[in-house]
Amino acid sequence: MDANLDDALTVFQAVRGRLFGIAYRMLGSASEAEDLVQEAWLRWQGTDRTVVQDPPAFLATATTRLAINALQSARVQRETYIGPWLPEPVDTSEDPTLGAERAEALGFAVLVMLERLTPTERAAYVLREAFAYPYEQICEIVQVSEAAARQLVSRARKHLTGERRREVPRSEQRRLLTAFLAAAKTGDLDELEHLLSEDVVSYSDGGGVVRASKFPVVGRERVAKFVRAFRSHFWEGVDVTESDTNGEASVLLSKDGTTFAVLTVIAGTGGIDQVLWMMNPRKLGAVNFRAAA
Repeated sequence: MDANLDDALTVFQAVRGRLFGIAYRMLGSASEAEDLVQEAWLRWQGTDRTVVQDPPAFLATATTRLAINALQSARVQRETYIGPWLPEPVDTSEDPTLGAERAEALGFAVLVMLERLTPTERAAYVLREAFAYPYEQICEIVQVSEAAARQLVSRARKHLTGERRREVPRSEQRRLLTAFLAAAKTGDLDELEHLLSEDVVSYSDGGGVVRASKFPVVGRERVAKFVRAFRSHFWEGVDVTESDTNGEASVLLSKDGTTFAVLTVIAGTGGIDQVLWMMNPRKLGAVNFRAAA
């Protein structure tokens, strides 16, 4: 590697975590985010770096624009996705903010809600809320006026605020997840109903690759009965490992040393609002890598 390329790599590695954090929040996929960061590196290699005044800004701009383009293509694919789509879980035990100053736009529920924004709205929101970019820089990155950038973020905030419920502290989320797990294993219907909010929703993302419910299960009684129904065969021989994915308490469910699901709950003041079963094996590469380490 020549000296110039060595310098380029040093600059790139210094901001790589942030670039991945932007790409992941934009796409909700760790594998796609890795590919996109690699594409940004290739662009950086092929750029006349002598004329770049602010390399971190250049790389953030390249990554964000690549993500906007990728998200536009991903939307077409997700329209034909089999069953509920959930984000690809990432291990945040070592980096709870995943390359950002804050853990904003990292949790599963928020990433699902971000899917409803336009790619440009999502980019502006991620850059502002997770990475605290100034509006004058956001407008350059997403190629709109500063007033339009402010409007994009404001619109995104209103959209998300209207749907977000007040979540409980992390310690309470972990307690509810542990209690749910125990009740699910034993099929304790009364305890399950006690833990769940009235309008709880259970989402199972199998992507058509593994057996999973292709439709969300809605309501306290229905979700409780749904969880009890597969108790006898689902939990046999399953190892449960506490984990931290997407900045939230979760558990890895494994058989024969291979993680086949990541389970977490989104909890509010009325109990568990959402039960998330990430089961698509194509989305478990990051957590399987950690489990094997």
